[in-house]
Amino acid sequence: MQDATSLAGAIASGAVTASGVMEAARAAADRFGAVVRVETVAGPIGAGPFAGVPFLGKDLGSGAAGLSPVAGSAALARRRVDQAADSDLFARFRAAGLVPFGLTRVPEFGLALTSDPCVNPWDARLSPGGSSGGAAAAVAGGIVAIAHATDAAGSIRVPAACCGLVGLKPTRGAVPMGPDQGNWLMGLASELVLARTLRDVAAAFDAVAEPWAGGRAFAAERVAVVVPEGCAPAQVAGVEAVAGVLRGFRIAVERRAFPAALAARAERVARGVLAASLAEWMGFLGVSGAEITPIAAALMAEGRAMTAAELFALSREMAVLTAGWEDWMAGVDAVISPVLRDGVPEVGSFDMGGWDVAAHFARMGAVAPGAALANAAGFPALVVPVAGAVAGARVGAGIPVGVQIAARAGCDRGLLALAARVAGDLPAVTYPFDIAGHP
Repeated sequence: MQDATSLAGAIASGAVTASGVMEAARAAADRFGAVVRVETVAGPIGAGPFAGVPFLGKDLGSGAAGLSPVAGSAALARRRVDQAADSDLFARFRAAGLVPFGLTRVPEFGLALTSDPCVNPWDARLSPGGSSGGAAAAVAGGIVAIAHATDAAGSIRVPAACCGLVGLKPTRGAVPMGPDQGNWLMGLASELVLARTLRDVAAAFDAVAEPWAGGRAFAAERVAVVVPEGCAPAQVAGVEAVAGVLRGFRIAVERRAFPAALAARAERVARGVLAASLAEWMGFLGVSGAEITPIAAALMAEGRAMTAAELFALSREMAVLTAGWEDWMAGVDAVISPVLRDGVPEVGSFDMGGWDVAAHFARMGAVAPGAALANAAGFPALVVPVAGAVAGARVGAGIPVGVQIAARAGCDRGLLALAARVAGDLPAVTYPFDIAGHP
């Protein structure tokens, strides 16, 4: 399996050079509409586990020196002044040996689960998801082995599921978002990476997470299977395949109903926080509604109409949801579920030119049911790709099905370890493109 770890090993052994791999990545950067900006790379390379591996930042979230994101917005691009220093997160990425050289495509302000016009490397009729769709296309399509991603309502996990990748939405606060980001989206958003293997995601988490983060005790003795109503057969088959593997480890598997009430509350919180954030952000920069897409302008108007009391209520709701998730998980250690209801959305599935915010957010909820719950409640959620026949379940051909495994807040490393056990019994994913520069 080609991944960032094996690419770093090839660089360390002298089989390839870091400069040669970077040249190959830069040459591949025009694929799929995934990359929106490429810059000349300079400076020393960190000695960490990914030494010399090319890396792409997302055009939304924390930034690298000389590569400030503009959230897919022409209005912000006109105002951009690139930061002189890495954010805390990118300083840690760089210390791990990753070499940032560009930014990946996002829908404006991350407000969709597609990243048009970026296309899916598995099938150009389909989207790579959103809002980290450019990152997902870059990794699945071999531009890079690993890429920065963010998740405020499924934006790591949906692209992972759309492109057959591994993606972890970490526990709230586990990964730094400063100094410029601070309490980004009131803690709704988390940042990490998209990659082809669990070992890459685990190594990235170890490299950038706060020293106290991710080590909560995790027994992995009982797991719940949760399938939202109306999920397509292939999505259900992916979950059943993982459940079958877990039973083989003598882990008890039970079925639970989808926590619809918690999920609905989480979706309301996500919409409210995103609206308030956009209103404050655009107000600070002096951006008018006429300069941004209609759906963003409509959401900004909602934020401007919000009272301080309503915003405070959202912060209370996040705390209530955190406690509610802990209560709901009583008796189990992890929860497995589909990421997507009907499979990978097509390019153009989200209309950024509309004004109906409620319909737009309902569409996101229909594509990825319950995705915002991990963000509003703050717990870790990991997506693994499942393909082929596993434990008697036929998952299907084509793009692997993304299955989410979630746990309580703070259980990131235990979650990764459980997923690594599962992955050992899953068929290896064969990606449609080799990683650029990989021998």
